[in-house]
Amino acid sequence: MNNIVNTLKDNFKNAYDVKFREIKTSIGDVTIVFIDTLSSTQFISEFIIKPMERMTQDIKNLQDVSDRILNINDVHKLYELQEVYTRVLMGDVVIIAHNESTMLVCDVKSFNRRGIGIPDTEQVIKGPREGFTDAFVDNVTLIRRRVRNENLKTEVLSAGVKSHTTVVLVYLKGIAPEKLLERIRGAINSIESPFILDINYIEEKLKSKSTTFDTLGYTEKPDIASARIMEGRVCVLVDGTPFAITAPHFFMESFQMADDYYLNKYFSNFNRIIRWLAFFMAIFLPGLYLAITTYHFSLIPSLFIFRMAVNRAGVPFPAVVEILIMMFLFQLVKEAGLRMPRAVGSAMSIVAGLILGDAAVGAGIASRITLVIVSISMVSYFLVPKLYTATSTWSIIIVLFSAFLGLPGFYIGSVLLIVHIASLDSCGYNFVFPVGTLRKFKYKDILFRGDLKNISYCIFEREDENEG
Repeated sequence: MNNIVNTLKDNFKNAYDVKFREIKTSIGDVTIVFIDTLSSTQFISEFIIKPMERMTQDIKNLQDVSDRILNINDVHKLYELQEVYTRVLMGDVVIIAHNESTMLVCDVKSFNRRGIGIPDTEQVIKGPREGFTDAFVDNVTLIRRRVRNENLKTEVLSAGVKSHTTVVLVYLKGIAPEKLLERIRGAINSIESPFILDINYIEEKLKSKSTTFDTLGYTEKPDIASARIMEGRVCVLVDGTPFAITAPHFFMESFQMADDYYLNKYFSNFNRIIRWLAFFMAIFLPGLYLAITTYHFSLIPSLFIFRMAVNRAGVPFPAVVEILIMMFLFQLVKEAGLRMPRAVGSAMSIVAGLILGDAAVGAGIASRITLVIVSISMVSYFLVPKLYTATSTWSIIIVLFSAFLGLPGFYIGSVLLIVHIASLDSCGYNFVFPVGTLRKFKYKDILFRGDLKNISYCIFEREDENEG
């Protein structure tokens, strides 16, 4: 074992926080390896080093040390050098006896981490306020508090050729489909990136390619993750990321918010209707306005045409350029508001929006009606935040189709959008599920939320029943 100790010292030569503690015991010389910034040094001193220094002659080997000396919950044997690197870098302590071929590893992790707080991205009026943290151990604990089931499994994988980032699959055995688990395991194990620093590395490997729609669910709230796990889905946690991704994820769920299940059913359904209307206005309103005002004046009342002509009298750009300019300016304001400090970001967005809108109209860059249409479309984006990227992209595509072909172009762009959504899948499951099973599911939690007792089920069991 001297060779292993020397190899470890060479590789950790310039790592000041990696400690090698040499002690003499009844079984010979022993080296204890740990990282003091990740491990509990006080625990190591009191429960590992002191007991081993006081060992009597009847302790013959590391097995006796594990059975009779170490009062630690988690103690295992190690055989390979690579296992030593992995466990030391995770914050564990490795005990190497110079006269033996095996080693011991003890779980003594202890490092600073962010406390559990309120999620910034998923605010609720009523319901749990806890959010995931950057430490996967805390995140698993938050899920276990809600899913007290003996079949809840937490499968640990490693991703990243050099970073060896911890990835945890959380699922209910017997409910989550095995083919789904195999697909996710295979995707994670096939990642060849040297470093995995965020959950997005995993997401890119699992989601459908060439789309702006999120085909994987993501959440910062453990109650949402727990609910999806109990439905039979798989939750993926990555160490260092305060988000969880869940698979599969379906298009209809983009209009479902956590508040829907904590507030009054009728009020929740009213909000869902507003979200659907906002989604259609965000994508289709600028294109429809452009198609009608450019090619199909006969569809507009004559009085309204006169007002539009007056408003556009001093605008030097075609309508399509005018709309694209205003959409670009609103995107600038949005990005500036997101990147600035929170204390001034919201105020800056409001002031910049008002000033830019008024200045654009006053300078003749855009008409008032165009400003109103684009403003309604941009505000509607934020009512369905899970589809923000997709709506902002497809609204521009439909505007371009409408600019060249009028209403036929608008219809073509709309059909392409529907076909694109229908062609997507989420880890092997149809992205628009359960639209094709309305007869079985009726309207319990698709467009409208039914009673909670009727919508708490495993989605895959219902799917199998319908297929049978």
